[in-house]
Amino acid sequence: MFEDRLDAGRLLASRLAGYRDSPDGIILALPRGGVVVGFAVHEALHLPLDVFMTRKLGAPENPEYALGALAETGYRFVNPDVEGLVAGSWGGEYIEQETRRQRREIEHRKQLYRDGGDLPDLRNRTVLLVDDGVATGSTVIAAVRSFGALDPRRIIVAVPVASRQAMETLAGEADEVVALSVPYRFVAVGEHYRQFPQVTDAEVVEYLDAARLAHSPRPSPEKG
Repeated sequence: MFEDRLDAGRLLASRLAGYRDSPDGIILALPRGGVVVGFAVHEALHLPLDVFMTRKLGAPENPEYALGALAETGYRFVNPDVEGLVAGSWGGEYIEQETRRQRREIEHRKQLYRDGGDLPDLRNRTVLLVDDGVATGSTVIAAVRSFGALDPRRIIVAVPVASRQAMETLAGEADEVVALSVPYRFVAVGEHYRQFPQVTDAEVVEYLDAARLAHSPRPSPEKG
């Protein structure tokens, strides 16, 4: 049981200590909750922090149920378990509508979190992909697979808690998967935190601004 997301991030950082001060390292956090965890990891490891936007593709009657996920690169992952339903019962048009809707949300968040800018260059970098927990793994899979075209050196998925199903799925996707807790009984990520409030867009921006300030080049002292 973690106290809150910052506590979880500090504990996670202790497992990732080998990446501290890595010259090619970068933390990409999944908003919103993952940014809080990622900020704590950033503080401990002294690595730059940015966001990677992925959005769940929700089912028609139950938007919390993930049919798959869309990444900001345009990569779309559809859960193999529901491909038949997507193509059959609901028809292909529904998933296209949902994809368009989530693409608009991704563009909105890019504007909020990154002033509309693109991802930093990931070529030959070690990417630590951080979230506050993984249930089905759809959004993380969409992120990891979309990194393939961006040519990073290594991809490490790092989370405080993950379901056994997600761990099995992600094992074949990333170079390394780090989870502090993989409980036998997993219902929801929030069950593993004493405090698990909703994270606002304003909080995400605040954490990102603080991390960027910490890694911005400092002016050289003037010679007198």
